[in-house]
Amino acid sequence: MTSGKANQPPARVAQVDAVEQLYQSLRHSPAPLDEKIARLTDIIAVAEPHYAAAYDRLLARLQLAEVGATAPQTGGVMPGFVLPDERGRLIRLADLLQDGPVIVAFLRGHWCPYCRINAIALAGIESDIAPARIVVISPETAVYAKQLRDESGAHFPILTDVGNGYALSLGLAFALGDDLAAMLDADACPLPEFQGGQGWFLPVPAVFVIGTDGTIVDRYVNPDFRQRMTMRALLDVACAASAGDH
Repeated sequence: MTSGKANQPPARVAQVDAVEQLYQSLRHSPAPLDEKIARLTDIIAVAEPHYAAAYDRLLARLQLAEVGATAPQTGGVMPGFVLPDERGRLIRLADLLQDGPVIVAFLRGHWCPYCRINAIALAGIESDIAPARIVVISPETAVYAKQLRDESGAHFPILTDVGNGYALSLGLAFALGDDLAAMLDADACPLPEFQGGQGWFLPVPAVFVIGTDGTIVDRYVNPDFRQRMTMRALLDVACAASAGDH
C-alpha cells in the first residue's frame, strides 16, 4: 500500500494504482473523515487483501499487548516535548500552550493514505478551532514531514519525533513486525529511510487535546490505524477547551 512501483509486476502496479486513485478522489471529497476512512479500508480489502490480512494480524498483536493502554490519560498532565518541525525549528509544547489549547496528533507518515487523509481533515478544521492550535507529530524526517504538510494544505507544524522517542515515552510506539516490514520494503516503502533510522517502528495514531495548564482535556488512542477521531468530535472538544480557557 504505497506509491512505489519500480520493478513491480503489472498486477501489483494495478493494485497500487487502485488505492492511489481512490485516495485522490477522497482528498477532494466533502465527505466526513470517518466515511473516507471506511471507503479506503473497503478498497484495500479488495485491491490489496494481503495487506488487509497483515493489518488484522498486526492489530490482534497490538491489542494482545495492550499497546497504547499506558498512554497519558484524560485529566493527567501531558508530558512536554521539544521537537524539530519541517523547517528545522525547535517547537516546545510549553510555548504552544501560552497561546491557547493545543491538539497534538500522532500520524504514521506521508506514505500512509490514512494519515494523508487525516492530515487533510485536520487542515480543514484548523481555522475553526482558534485560538486552539494543531501540531502533528510523525517519526519522519523533515523532507517527508514537509511533503505531508504541503499536500494537506496545513498551516500547522509537522514535527519529527526522531527514533519515535517521544511516542515511545508515552507508550505509543511499537515494532511493526517482520511480515509487514518485508511487504512494505518489497513495495519500495522503506520506513527506516523515511525516518532516518534503521528500525521498523511506528506510532499509534492518537489525538490529545491539551488545555493551557497542560492538562489533557480529551484523548483518542486506538491501535487500529484504520479508525480515527472524527473531526466533529475534535471540533467540539477543542472549542470547549478554548471556551474554558477564557
